[in-house]
Amino acid sequence: MSDRQTTTVLISSTLVAFLSGFMFGVYSIRGYLISPMLVQERRANLEDPVESEESDIDEDDTILDHAPNWTNGEEADRRQGLRAPARAAAPAAPAEPVVDATEECKLVLVVRTDLGMTKGKIAAQCGHATLACYKTLLKASAKAPNGPQARLLKKWEKYGQAKIAVQTKSQDEMMELMGKARSLGVTAEVIQDAGRTQIEAGSLTVLGVGPAPKSLVDGITGHLKLL
Repeated sequence: MSDRQTTTVLISSTLVAFLSGFMFGVYSIRGYLISPMLVQERRANLEDPVESEESDIDEDDTILDHAPNWTNGEEADRRQGLRAPARAAAPAAPAEPVVDATEECKLVLVVRTDLGMTKGKIAAQCGHATLACYKTLLKASAKAPNGPQARLLKKWEKYGQAKIAVQTKSQDEMMELMGKARSLGVTAEVIQDAGRTQIEAGSLTVLGVGPAPKSLVDGITGHLKLL
């Protein structure tokens, strides 16, 4: 075979290999080489996408109960079962709590241990309570940007957002603490569970008290044991 014929064969083989590889890649990307069942599943996902879900930090990988929708108002949250209903025993909070500019501020999370929640569940509920308290204080601050609540929130954010978890074994005690906090002008929010995983729907899981000056918060929750 002459050199010219050899060169022609090599060029032809290279072109055939390139075109074959190119077509194989295109078919693979478009899913033509995947099994029919996988193709149908892919097509179904494109036509009817499934919303992503948060997962709890548990061994059984259960679905996490959703936190309150922070674009909602309080009434919308309660209608959707995402926030505990107001109780007559809990008086409304005064508009302006007393704030000492030199005192440390903190948020205390009161967790019910009688519900048998796992560590992952407790962590999730504490996160909900923290955000609920933050949202409440943020809304109050927006109404009075230079008021005591705005200064309180800025101070808490600036110095590390101190948070402490304590425990209670009674829903009644939790509600009493919320009423006492609000009577002193301290932010207090209770999280109501939607009942999608470990506990009964409507259970009150965690009470957030604060952020507020340390002396005020200790007067409300200082007798409780650390979690």
